[in-house]
Amino acid sequence: MQLIECPWCGPREEVEFSYGGQAHVPYPDTPGELTDEEWARYVFFRDNTRGRFAERWHHSAGCRRWFNAIRDTATYRFERVYRLDEPRPVTP
Repeated sequence: MQLIECPWCGPREEVEFSYGGQAHVPYPDTPGELTDEEWARYVFFRDNTRGRFAERWHHSAGCRRWFNAIRDTATYRFERVYRLDEPRPVTP
């Protein structure tokens, strides 16, 4: 069982968390002006990076808060977690 570090609760078992998709995806400036195709791209199209990737996670069975994480998608190893109000860390 892998432990995931919640920024508020500390390390917890992975079964307490749910994946929320790619982090740092900006909401459209003028959503009312988007075509159906542009909305589909915003909602469904995400990067599929192998290696370090910024993701959103939800501590669904704990504090119920969202946070971001840098995780290696090849090894599943979490390298860093940070709150939504913190800037994205610079990774080498």
